Amino acid sequence: MLTLGNIFVLMLLATGGAWLWHNHGLRERALERVKLHCTKLGIELLDGNVALKKIAFIKDANGRRRLARVYNFEFTVTGESRHNGTITQFGAHSAQIELAPYPMPSDDTPAVAEVVKPRAEVIEMSQWRQEHTKWRP
Repeated sequence: MLTLGNIFVLMLLATGGAWLWHNHGLRERALERVKLHCTKLGIELLDGNVALKKIAFIKDANGRRRLARVYNFEFTVTGESRHNGTITQFGAHSAQIELAPYPMPSDDTPAVAEVVKPRAEVIEMSQWRQEHTKWRP
């Protein structure tokens, strides 16, 4: 038989499980937004994940303090070094994505690329047939 204490413990465990499930969904949303942002900027997200840094009351765009989750991630531009970034989320909505200063990739290509234009030559059909009939047995 269930007592009031047992029901309370079960409700507490169910609430904790639901909270963890909800946090996992929010983390996945943050990861998708970071991937999209990195793709737009042409940088590479390292390790393919975000890690929860803190849960705190942070001011939003209107100046009100709201419960926010801040996630850390790492990215690279050149593939040689790691740089840090953060994404702040108020619930399921992203507030901002901040990236540490990073070097812009240098282009080794010349400023003016040479364009090779195809040459247009008119070949007489009789001449072409003479050149190509030699190869037939």
